[in-house]
Amino acid sequence: MARWDPGAEERLKRAALELFLERGYDNVTVTHIAERAGLTRRSYFRYFPDKREVLFAGSERLPPALAEAVLAADPDAAPLAAVLDALARVGAQLVEYLDGATERRAVIDASPELQERERTKAAAITEAIRDALLQRQVDAGTAGLVAQLATVAWDNAFRRWIGARGEAGFGSCLDAVTDDLRAALAGA
Repeated sequence: MARWDPGAEERLKRAALELFLERGYDNVTVTHIAERAGLTRRSYFRYFPDKREVLFAGSERLPPALAEAVLAADPDAAPLAAVLDALARVGAQLVEYLDGATERRAVIDASPELQERERTKAAAITEAIRDALLQRQVDAGTAGLVAQLATVAWDNAFRRWIGARGEAGFGSCLDAVTDDLRAALAGA
């Protein structure tokens, strides 16, 4: 076996997802994942620091991408409009890279440990959006509120997109969530 096996990271992700779905997250070890992928346990740790991170690989790039998109939004746009535009642009790019998103969501939803990790990821998204809004000279209170609303909208749009199973684009799912949010705020 080569020291740096081409495709090893993807094989590990695929093996982990298969095993988590078959056995449940708590019943799978790093050794199980590595063996299913045809690699060693040591090889696993070259790519992921622990068992959870195989499901969250690359998620650390999302907050900076969202912040960059917020900063690139029309400078005259209202804070919420700028953020929603940023969410739509990043979401449209992201969904092209999310093979197995439905299965991944099912594994996360079934595990309190993974749900906590997902909340940590959401907090990083909120912070990145808030900080980008602050750089756009939005007052702190508004920046925090808009960032929290945006994170909720992002999560709901992503869940709708997963539920649509390719029948709807991320942008239309985000639009539907935004419409629901506006209706709720208007008291409809």
